[in-house]
Amino acid sequence: MAIVPPPEIAQTGLSYAYRASLIGSAHRFALEDDGISWQVGRRSGTWRYADVAVVRMSYRPMSMQSRRFRADIEHRDGGRIVAMSTTWQTLALMAAQDNDYRAFIVELHRRLAEHGGHASLVAGLNPALYFAGAGVLALLVVSMAALLGRALVTGEWAGALFIAGLSALFGWQIGGFMRRNRPRVYTFDALPQDLLP
Repeated sequence: MAIVPPPEIAQTGLSYAYRASLIGSAHRFALEDDGISWQVGRRSGTWRYADVAVVRMSYRPMSMQSRRFRADIEHRDGGRIVAMSTTWQTLALMAAQDNDYRAFIVELHRRLAEHGGHASLVAGLNPALYFAGAGVLALLVVSMAALLGRALVTGEWAGALFIAGLSALFGWQIGGFMRRNRPRVYTFDALPQDLLP
């Protein structure tokens, strides 16, 4: 099943840009007929679609932007470029670029498939990092459950309520992060929708 590009980019190349920090240069990308051209500061280049080895999509929230997504695009020679779904505008403002980011990522995958790319398509965090984090979270859950049990047994109702509330908030935030970033592979015609804005 082929990926159909949105009508506004069906006939032309697509470009995308974001600022990773206030003081750094903008990261600029353009999907050309034969490859992806990029510029980060003084570094620039063009990678043929067939030379893209890995595309990794992940969810990377920050305190100033809870809906932030990331795509790591790796060249077969080991080079890597990163596209983020947010951009810094001022010291206190990080803006989402949801529609532009989504259009860029969808079109990138369509062109990779069209040019016979053999890129590995992976979603989520590195498995070693993910499972190490899951182990730490499991220990934390056991510890919080033990503290809650002790508070209930000793009649510390305020402490029990505090632990329950803190656990619910932590579970809601970290649970979403872990769910979206579970390691998995995907295909050109089935992009992980939970890793797109």
